[in-house]
Order: sequence, then C-alpha cells, then structure tokens
Amino acid sequence: MFEVGDYVVYGTSGVCRVEAIEPMQLSRNSKKELYYTLDPIYDKGSTVFTPISNTKIVIRPIVSAQDANKLIDNIKSIDLLWIRDEKKREDYYKEALKTCDCTEWVKIIKTLYLRKKERKAEGKKVTFSDENYLHLAEQNLYGELAIALGMKKDQIEEYIEERIG
Repeated sequence: MFEVGDYVVYGTSGVCRVEAIEPMQLSRNSKKELYYTLDPIYDKGSTVFTPISNTKIVIRPIVSAQDANKLIDNIKSIDLLWIRDEKKREDYYKEALKTCDCTEWVKIIKTLYLRKKERKAEGKKVTFSDENYLHLAEQNLYGELAIALGMKKDQIEEYIEERIG
C-alpha cells in the first residue's frame, strides 16, 4: 500500500502523487472501500480516484534515481520493435503503454524515432498514429525520469542525450 505523498505511476495517467487514502462509496449499491486520491503531476486540474484493491490498471512506485540512471545507461542496448504489420504494431504500442514499464516505453520511443527518420528520408510524412504513440511514450518516460532524478521534464531528453553520448 502506498502512503500519502508517495509518487506513483498510474496507468496512462503517468506520474501521480498520492494525495489521500480514504473510504469512499461510489454508489448507493456499493460498499465503502478504501480509495487512493491521485493528483496527476503533468495533468494539472485533474484528479484520479482508484480503489486500493484495483488490479485492472497498473499502479507502481516510480523508479529510483539509481534505476533511472541505469535505464538511461542501457538505452543503447534496448531492442527496437520489429513488427511489420501496422495493426499488430499499433496493438503492441497500446499494450506496452498500459504496462507502465520504462523499458517498453524506451522500445516505443527508439522504434518510432527511427521510423520517423526513415519516413522523412523517403519523403513521406510521419503517421498520426506514430506521432501519437511517440508523444505518449515520451511523456510517460520523461515524466517519471524527471521526478526520479529531481529534474524538470523538459530537461530529460537533453540529459539522456548527454549521458548516452
């Protein structure tokens, strides 16, 4: 169980701060249950309520600073995704985002960065779907790394580039 003040990654909401843990009854027909009240760090003005017993959506602590730097140091060795079928690749992206796994986010970013580069070299536009998944993966990864490393999110990409050379 998390404590008030903890930073967690919650599904596609990204990094959230646990603001409260209290019993709630969402409908007259339901029983009171303990809920986390989460404040998404990068989505100001929104609040997430989730039962602490929730097993459908991933909720986990953010990575430590040590693990964040270890992930960054290993980025070059993380494999790209080689899924030729567009639909299957998009399905993979959707599921990978839901895992809240930093390594999966890196795979998406690396793969889509390379696809973007190749398409531009061929004189083709980057697809909306690719842009969307790249943006989501970057927001999730950079947001978590920023909190873990005590940095601003807009500093993370440059920090990664400097660190991996």
